[in-house]
Amino acid sequence: MGVSARLRTKLQLLEPELRGATAHMWRPEGLLPRYRSYLCTMHAVIRASVPLMELALRRTYERPGDPLSEPLAAYLAEHIQEEQGHDAWLLEDLLVAGALPGDALDPLPPPDVAALVGPQYYWIEHHHPVALLGYIAVLEGYAPTPGLTDRIAGTTGLPAAALRTVREHAALDTDHLDELHALLDRLPLTRDQEAALAVSALHSLDALTRLFVRLGRSAPAPSLRGAGPTPPTGVTR
Repeated sequence: MGVSARLRTKLQLLEPELRGATAHMWRPEGLLPRYRSYLCTMHAVIRASVPLMELALRRTYERPGDPLSEPLAAYLAEHIQEEQGHDAWLLEDLLVAGALPGDALDPLPPPDVAALVGPQYYWIEHHHPVALLGYIAVLEGYAPTPGLTDRIAGTTGLPAAALRTVREHAALDTDHLDELHALLDRLPLTRDQEAALAVSALHSLDALTRLFVRLGRSAPAPSLRGAGPTPPTGVTR
């Protein structure tokens, strides 16, 4: 079993909680205002994606002789280009959905966003930039499913222009995740580095679940460990 398969196995332990939270968040009742809140929250997350990768890339360059440096730097440089401008998509979606960009830009980012994103800065600066790959694996691995766009449009009456971010990430993130898994399986990771990557990923999935629970709180939340069909998720990067 390679690194990527071992990581997927670990993440599966927390998936039921995430699936329950997202199923509740995307329920039809009151979805329009909740979708606007989702866009604002995901903007707070996504606007940190490129800066995080740029920081990790700089710290990678500062590790001459590290066998991870060359392949990690190549991946980050390419992925930075792929993720440029995705925060702007969210602001455009928000405007079409009947809100204002300032609704996302002006408030203090919620504590659950800081709890999701913030540890990555710490681990990049004070441990190893490879830890960021665990975070990326979660955000790419739990993207919206293709049917989610139609569900939101059918429930809210929003036009396609208000759903670009969800639609694009449903199409893009599977390929991005395949690229990341291929990288994980060829990196010469030590056991400690693989463990750091797993800690980052597990923390990220747990923090993301808490974020979605908060977004779904306009009605009583279901049991996080409830069984049922696998619903769409909704992570965008």
